Amino acid sequence: MKFGIHAGIWMKEWTDDPVPLFERAATVGFEGVEVSLLGIGLNEAPALRGAAERAGISLTCSTGLGASEDPTSGDPDVRAAACAALRRAIQVTAELGSPSLAGVVAAPWGVFDPLRKPERARRAAETLGRMQPVLEETGVVLGIEAINRFETDLTCTAEEAVAIAEASGADNVGVLLDTFHMNIEEKDPPAAIRASGHKLVHFHVSDCDRGVPGSARYDFKADAEALRDIGYRGWIVAEMFVRPGYPSSRDLNIWRDVEPDADRAAAEALKHMKRVFADVG
Repeated sequence: MKFGIHAGIWMKEWTDDPVPLFERAATVGFEGVEVSLLGIGLNEAPALRGAAERAGISLTCSTGLGASEDPTSGDPDVRAAACAALRRAIQVTAELGSPSLAGVVAAPWGVFDPLRKPERARRAAETLGRMQPVLEETGVVLGIEAINRFETDLTCTAEEAVAIAEASGADNVGVLLDTFHMNIEEKDPPAAIRASGHKLVHFHVSDCDRGVPGSARYDFKADAEALRDIGYRGWIVAEMFVRPGYPSSRDLNIWRDVEPDADRAAAEALKHMKRVFADVG
């Protein structure tokens, strides 16, 4: 099993240089670092890839779309902008040497239109389906993240995310499940994992407060059993956001010290992940 950590645990802004964080993560013992593609383009990708390789770190990628790049929009020009943004993100992911891109890609973060969910889901699937040629060419797999009701109305559950992935008709489109969001939205997170089956392509862990997995009440052992049952072999990435007072913190509504020491939180997370998920895959 491959264990990674999202660089956001250390970042004050999404555009912070991630290079110093590669060594930091490697020192803790992580095999990979997940980077947000905000602020990373094709020009920056080769240097970042080289820095990660020198640190002995593999990269995974996450991204999100804005309202002007809405795959669900009824405006063809806005959907075309979504296709262009996704295509760029996929190409940057490939240039970084990463096979994995996941995140808020079915609908923009913070955009809600619940009365039109069916038609929006249909357009999201059509838009993501157009990505299959570039995904196949680059070898990148795209994961639709299921996120909580306060961040989207379209893909709150694994079932909703899987339905869009399947409707896309794209072999390289699957889903990302995150324990923080499942804790809010899923009545039975292990059942959601099992129902996702082969469409589960990426997995994030943090506890119910977005802090160290295993430090609160979430049942990670049950999730590990479900991952074993479906034969999951992808990354398990600790995505923790724990410090207030930064621009990135405001984006995620972090208003207090969830964990006062990010380095210690990273080390404790990896220890728990190795203990619980070691024999997954």
